[in-house]
Amino acid sequence: MSASNPLVRVEPLAPSFAAVAGQWAQRLGLPQELAEAEFALQVGEAGLQLQLLEAQAPGPVRVDFVEGAAAHRRQFGGGSGQMIAKAVGIQPGIRPRVLDATAGLGRDAFVLATLGCEVSLIERQPLIAALLDDGLSRAAADADVAAIAARMRLLEGNAIELMQQWRGEPPQVIYLDPMFPHRDKSALVKKEMRLFRPLVGDDADAPALLEAALALASHRVVVKRPRKAPIVEGAKPSYALEGKSSRYDIYPKKALKP
Repeated sequence: MSASNPLVRVEPLAPSFAAVAGQWAQRLGLPQELAEAEFALQVGEAGLQLQLLEAQAPGPVRVDFVEGAAAHRRQFGGGSGQMIAKAVGIQPGIRPRVLDATAGLGRDAFVLATLGCEVSLIERQPLIAALLDDGLSRAAADADVAAIAARMRLLEGNAIELMQQWRGEPPQVIYLDPMFPHRDKSALVKKEMRLFRPLVGDDADAPALLEAALALASHRVVVKRPRKAPIVEGAKPSYALEGKSSRYDIYPKKALKP
């Protein structure tokens, strides 16, 4: 299985979703019939989901900002006291404009948007971007989270290139969460990791991501890492915030002010 070119088919989960499945297939340039597919992008009542097609594969992955873990974190997640909030510089009267240049399934971006930040998200993997797009569309139609979704803007493409070619006002804070090579096989039990790794591989370009982010951000860059992982090669962070399993390396450029 190639991280850059996995075999994917699009399929409806019921006949009533055939037309929408056809639209996604056309938009993404994917077949609807492919016996040797490694992944299925499935269209159903709950929206778009991605299923790994192998023996003992975990269940499908989808982006859901309305229910489940996102809803729980929105309601009970600790507000501006969360470590990610401190890392990006949220304070009374300060809600920085954030670019999440490694969006993934959008969880961290959603937390920041929930706290009042305007967040741009970049995702380079087209299938993951499609899941994000679908999740944001469903969130925009939900009365409880529509205002949060309105603060999130999805950009698809290579983050390094998009940052280098940025037009308009730069983001105050750029947030990076590069994929980190896992040495511990037990870490692969999370179904998202089992799904992500074959699709996107590890971010070998993390140093270039950091360099581009430091050139663009007006106020600070934040890099999320596993707690014991080395810093990203390149500029050294000024300080770090450590949690139980994660660490936020902070690269300040100038102070955020209300």
